[in-house]
Amino acid sequence: MPVQARRVFRLSFTVALSLAAAYALQVPLPFLAPLFAVMLTAAPNPPLGPRQLAGLIVIVLLTMGIGLLLTPMLDKYPVSAVLLVSLGVYFSMYLVVGKDKLLLGTFLAIGMTLMTAAGVVSLALATTVIKALAMGIGLAIICHWLVYPWFPEDNSHDDAPASAFGTVRDSKWIAVRATLIVMPAYLLTLTNPMMYLPLIMKSIALGQQSSVVDARNAGRALLGSTLTGGMLAILFWVLLDLVTNLWMFALWMLLFGVYLAGKLYHVFPGRHSEAYWKDVWVTILLLLGPAVEDSASGDDVYAAFFVRISLFIVVTLYAWFMIAGLEHLRERKRVSHGLSDRQLEQGI
Repeated sequence: MPVQARRVFRLSFTVALSLAAAYALQVPLPFLAPLFAVMLTAAPNPPLGPRQLAGLIVIVLLTMGIGLLLTPMLDKYPVSAVLLVSLGVYFSMYLVVGKDKLLLGTFLAIGMTLMTAAGVVSLALATTVIKALAMGIGLAIICHWLVYPWFPEDNSHDDAPASAFGTVRDSKWIAVRATLIVMPAYLLTLTNPMMYLPLIMKSIALGQQSSVVDARNAGRALLGSTLTGGMLAILFWVLLDLVTNLWMFALWMLLFGVYLAGKLYHVFPGRHSEAYWKDVWVTILLLLGPAVEDSASGDDVYAAFFVRISLFIVVTLYAWFMIAGLEHLRERKRVSHGLSDRQLEQGI
């Protein structure tokens, strides 16, 4: 089997298996397991070893703990706490775009935002979120262990998608831009953490994706991936409604995963980047997961789905506006001061 086909089946089976395992075991926030499967196993590398998995979980617990430490400050010193969260988000985004530390930066951003928002509601909710994150990561990696021997990587090939983050030169500027994308969503989440939890994850994904697109292509990459993910999530829900059980849920995720992984690895031709299709997949999971929870609890699924997709579109439009606006101001500064591109990138 060609190596590209193996990558497609490996990723799609890992995501589908992690989804089935998370819902079968009834772990908290089960949609996080397939979400982390996309994040942790999309790169065509061998799975993490037991020691690496243990180290990753320790990093997650430490970053979540940092977020919990800031929770009391939100009650007594909200302005100072929000400034510290902003600084933490900036540092996490700089780790992603400047140091190519995608996992560390992502989990630090989640800890600074999601944990502080959950801690405002109650310590029990924050503890539940920590358990959900740790169990979701563990399930994603274990499923990768199970699937990888069937679709191993060919070490003789070196055509894996290159990391786009390593090519970013102006890391500090892009980290500031990403922080300005995440913080409004974070402030909104503080008003109702349970309702807007997926919005935090979406804004972090948008902040990271903004580092690999310029202002000219921001609308197509950011808004296009959100709308595509929303339409595919609606199609997924309609198909799942025909026969509603866990087996069909996992099967449809497998079939959708084959298509998305094929796009991500360029098996199916297309003009969009790996980051675009990864964000599409993230959007689908962030819309479907809460919808399943709403259905199980008897809430109005369609009203909640409409609210979430509307918020996703709004935060995406804001991200597009922020990128275009800041780049316009930056260009005006360069022209007015007669700076070269290199001098501007160096902050002169």
